Amino acid sequence: MTTPEPLSLKEIEDRLAELPGWSLDGDRITRTYRLGSHFAATGLVVHIAQTQEELGHHSDLTLGYNTVTLAVNTHSAGGALTDLDFELARRVEEFARAHGAE
Repeated sequence: MTTPEPLSLKEIEDRLAELPGWSLDGDRITRTYRLGSHFAATGLVVHIAQTQEELGHHSDLTLGYNTVTLAVNTHSAGGALTDLDFELARRVEEFARAHGAE
């Protein structure tokens, strides 16, 4: 398996512009979703975990009372941001609203 290539700061900024709510926090991209209940937040966590398994790429995932926070970078690329991080973020964005996430 090939190690993903780190993205340049310009590439990171361009991709973040396409992902409202996501931001650069040090060497990671992050997003916190707010949901109507703890149960709804738990459902979103399960869906994210399934997607991470499909991609073979995992984030730091934090479940709060009615929040879910992701922090993503690519460990195999030395903690840099890569295409994999933005693919995971894009996929989560596609289904988060169906869970009631804001």
